[in-house]
Amino acid sequence: MSEAQRKITPADILPLKEYDFRRKTLKQNLLPVKKLRRVEVGPFATFYFENYATMWLQVQEMLRIEKGGDEQLEGELEAYNPLIPQGDELIATMMLEIEDANRRHNTLLTLGGIEECVFMEIGGDKIAATSTEYDDRTTADGKTSSVHWLRFKLTREQIARFVTERVVIGVEHRNYGHMAVLNADTKAALAKDFA
Repeated sequence: MSEAQRKITPADILPLKEYDFRRKTLKQNLLPVKKLRRVEVGPFATFYFENYATMWLQVQEMLRIEKGGDEQLEGELEAYNPLIPQGDELIATMMLEIEDANRRHNTLLTLGGIEECVFMEIGGDKIAATSTEYDDRTTADGKTSSVHWLRFKLTREQIARFVTERVVIGVEHRNYGHMAVLNADTKAALAKDFA
């Protein structure tokens, strides 16, 4: 089964002691992968495109931190498996990264509904992102969360053109309008999610 179609299973998880022993190397090995899967859009929106490897490491880290064992594992798999692309999509964590807490709070109050304003453009085709989360990320007072999980569903034709055509990630919110063109290395890395 290709990595793009995989789900993390309990059999994939390393025992805590083995993970602790291998943790530094596993994290270092994933850094170049994550770097290629990171796209900055404007001054503070960053898209981290997820895959099996990034989610596997996230599950291992959560188990290491919380030490909840098998009972915790079921919940982690339920939370993170939906963030692994299934062959016809890309899935990204969009982080609104503003260090200063006051500035972050005030800015997030102006960005309600931002998750509904994200798109990918392949050539002339515009693909609206859809949220993957289970709850509303914008509160009644219009404040959005600093973390959003977004899915981009592509057609077979769009997948075929992904590497050869210009690909843009953009946000069209009234208070945050920015775009970024994906470079060739990032497109090649993300294209593996379609395998």
